Parts: sequence; C-alpha cells; structure tokens
Amino acid sequence: MKKILLVAVIALISMVSVNAQTSFGAKAGLNVANLSGDISDNEALVGFNVGFFAEITLADSFFLQPELLFSTQGTTIKDPLFDVFFLSDDLALNYINLPIMFKYDVANRFYLEAGPQIGFLVSAKLADEDAKDYFETTDFGANFGLSYGFTEKLFAQARYNIGLSNIAKDSGDEKISNAVLSFSVGYKF
Repeated sequence: MKKILLVAVIALISMVSVNAQTSFGAKAGLNVANLSGDISDNEALVGFNVGFFAEITLADSFFLQPELLFSTQGTTIKDPLFDVFFLSDDLALNYINLPIMFKYDVANRFYLEAGPQIGFLVSAKLADEDAKDYFETTDFGANFGLSYGFTEKLFAQARYNIGLSNIAKDSGDEKISNAVLSFSVGYKF
C-alpha cells in the first residue's frame, strides 16, 4: 500500500510539473506537539521541523506543495507516578512526514493551505529508552494552515496537523493520535 501511494504521488507530481511552473525550496521551524485521545496528564512538547518542498502552479491562484519533512513530535507526561519510575517524562516521536498541501492565494502572497499527510515513525524514545515497539510505524493526518510570502522567495507558515490514525500499537479500544502546531520559515530557490 505504501509503495502504491508513493508511486501515485510521484506520478501526479511528474504529470503536473510537465505543464506547470515549479519552484523548489527548503523550510524549517518550531513544532508545538502533543498527543490527543485516550491519554491524560500530558502537555505539549516543543520540537522542530526541517525539510524540502516543491511548489507547483496548477492555475492562476492554485498551487500544489508536496513536502518531505523531518519532524520531532510527542508529548510531556505529567503523571506524578510516572516521574517515580523514569528519569525523563518526555515521549519523543521522530517522523519523516510527507504532506501534500493544496494552496490558494487569497490575497497578494497570503495563502490558505489544506491537505493530507502520511508520516513514517523513525524513532520513539521515553526516558532515553527505545519505545518504538509501542507505536504504529505509519501515521495519517490532515493539515490546515496559512502562509504569507514576504517576498517572492521568503515566506512564513503556520500549520496545524490533526492525526487521523491511532498511533498506539495494540491499544484495544483506546485511541491516541498526534496533534502538532507548526511555525516555519522557508525560502524558494
């Protein structure tokens, strides 16, 4: 399934970019991440995102922006009992995320963005111990955001990712999903 999705995305980008203007760039920023669902006594964890993107012009004010990002996510667990057994209370989840954003230029370089995202878990650490076996390796989400271009090349973005899949492995009826607010700056080459 993952290979079929990847081939479809590459084919779509290839077909669109043949007839469209495409620019490439890099971006980096701050993540304020948390886990939502059947989890309590947790707070946001501050992390970062960094990666590359392509911006493909589809029509006069419409753009497609596929991205490849490394993203640090997770949560800070605040349960006092938890602190007794672990040296750290941060659950650090590192992902390679592939969002595909559809952008609309509302006003002069002010964009509204929305699109799906698939994430691949690279590592999971709890109290400096490997916790990857407790989490699903694939995460699906939906992104909503906005961006503003200060110039034709330099821009800033704010985006919220709502996790749509349960990332907790073997959790029964319990569901835990990612929730990430990202602030990024980027540059088009």
